[in-house]
Amino acid sequence: MDPIIKSLDQLYCDSLTSYSRRKTIPVRIGDVIVGGDNPIVVQSMTTVDTLDTEGSIEQSIRMIEAGCELVRITAPSIKEAENLQHIKDGLRKRGYSTPLVADIHFTPNAAEVAARIVEKVRVNPGNYADKKKFEVIEYTDATYQDELDRIRERFLPLVKICKEHGTAMRIGTNHGSLSDRIMSRYGDTPLGMVESALEFLRICEDENYFDIVISMKSSNTQVMVQAYRLLVEKLNEGGFKPYPLHLGVTEAGEAEDGRIKSAVGIGTLLEDGLGDTVRVSLTEDPEFEAPVAKALIDRYTHRQDHAPIKSISNYPVNPYEHFKRESEEVYNFGGHNVPRVITDISKIEKITEKEIKVVGHFYLPELDKWKMNDQGCDFVYSGTNPIPFMLPNGMKEIQDAAIWSTVEDKANKFPLFDLVSFSLAGLFHEEINFLEIFDTEIAEAIALISQRKDTVLILKTENKHAMPALRRALVSLLEADCRVPVILKVSYPDQSADETMLYTATDVGGLLIDGLGDGVFISLEKEREHSREEVLAQIKLHNSVGFGVLQAARTRMSKTEYISCPSCGRTLFDLQETTAMIRKRTDHLKGVKIGIMGCIVNGPGEMADADYGYVGSGKGKITLYKGKEVMKRSVPSEKAVDKLIEIIKEDGMWNEPEVI
Repeated sequence: MDPIIKSLDQLYCDSLTSYSRRKTIPVRIGDVIVGGDNPIVVQSMTTVDTLDTEGSIEQSIRMIEAGCELVRITAPSIKEAENLQHIKDGLRKRGYSTPLVADIHFTPNAAEVAARIVEKVRVNPGNYADKKKFEVIEYTDATYQDELDRIRERFLPLVKICKEHGTAMRIGTNHGSLSDRIMSRYGDTPLGMVESALEFLRICEDENYFDIVISMKSSNTQVMVQAYRLLVEKLNEGGFKPYPLHLGVTEAGEAEDGRIKSAVGIGTLLEDGLGDTVRVSLTEDPEFEAPVAKALIDRYTHRQDHAPIKSISNYPVNPYEHFKRESEEVYNFGGHNVPRVITDISKIEKITEKEIKVVGHFYLPELDKWKMNDQGCDFVYSGTNPIPFMLPNGMKEIQDAAIWSTVEDKANKFPLFDLVSFSLAGLFHEEINFLEIFDTEIAEAIALISQRKDTVLILKTENKHAMPALRRALVSLLEADCRVPVILKVSYPDQSADETMLYTATDVGGLLIDGLGDGVFISLEKEREHSREEVLAQIKLHNSVGFGVLQAARTRMSKTEYISCPSCGRTLFDLQETTAMIRKRTDHLKGVKIGIMGCIVNGPGEMADADYGYVGSGKGKITLYKGKEVMKRSVPSEKAVDKLIEIIKEDGMWNEPEVI
């Protein structure tokens, strides 16, 4: 176990148990103020070519009307930067005063033009003053300082222009585009990401320029969360001002996967009061991003009113590095097992073999066989409605203890107790028993189970500050050195599918990121009565979300992962169409990560977190990667998916899709 952090003063947030927003300096961006005591701001980015003035104006209006409070537009060269004036004028003429943000990567001269026009510029420290060649370079302190002097010379003109024109700046580090200099000294680490931003921040502070927002974005949620936390710790430690934070997960993807992955990263930080502006990056039209970001943010409007949670004096987790709570193996929970998914089917009476497909396993009546799926749940909870047929091997049934005590087959069914029935029980399963408790009952539970090797804890809370309440109970287990496996249970009143994805990803994903939890259980218990078809649809959603959260938190890879950027004016092909085409051909490759990047800006760098990459390199041209290594250049786009599959096959990672 990592050493206990003795002082909570070293931590990245005000409290691990009592919700409060981190106090930051306010930064004015046009009529919008980010940070201070102001509400969290929603933003997004256009996907239309910046030189298409009318198209950019129309798309910006759709984004604004969907809830976007800042509109970001790419400016890859001087001509696009200059056209920002026409876009701004057009929006103002139409009655929209929403501030514009210029997105800059390789072109300092474009940034200097844009800073005189728009209300904010975003610069990426990894490529603003550097050319990335993936070279390892040995630096002495003197030669490293020479590099910092070179960066200062390149960056200083922009700082002075921003200061003169009252233009704000985001220093936006991307995990996928760290410079060779940072990589050589700090490696591909959260610390490297933080130091990349601090190099630029020191220059700004030397010039008494403080209108700055900072971001630490990655497609890997663990890295992203660790980097933001470490940034706050280093800002405090280094005596910097408490700058506002822009939160985002890069290349989150589309649909359910994109929403869950974004919420795991962003929500984990929002839970601890970090974050002043949010962008959810989806491979969809940008007007669909703002409502998702707003749904995440709105959970915290009245969060400070939550029920009290016992404080933590010593935190036995290092929040800046990967940590996994040690638990004993009980049946197939805990130990070295992957986290498990329990799916609640308890509201379906006399469920049929055919209906079991909603939990991911398929019955083939012609063959009288089951087809097991990588996203088929490990356990079903039937409550008081026992399943009237034999389940497929690999999936087991949990019943309420009162029902289990009456069934004939006690070996292949497992009992679920509450605290009272567990303490009074005279009969237990020989291998595994489930004890469901509230977080407030953790001390009593520890007294009952600390010496048992046959019990799995199902942990839930009624506290609306759910993730920290569950975290506090898990800390109690760590403090008592009680190594029982823990399943994280959540339940919600009737709500939209998007809210179920976002809330589960936040409440459970943040704990999984910190290595706390051995499984997920989304319950139906708070939902009202629905038709059988509606309940089956809800069960299917819960099962899918359970696996999605485990994958997004990097704790169980059960499907192909697509690291797909959200498109912008730099994109060299139709990202949504291409992502759908690649997904159709490859979505049976369990655990394989494929990066789909619209341009070269983050493409090669994000390949560090992908097994294979598909990156736009010119109009109608694609560069294909294996990891960071270029395998084929300038492949015509109509042949690129076939060539990508050839590379996967040559690497021995391909298997043919199964035909049912």
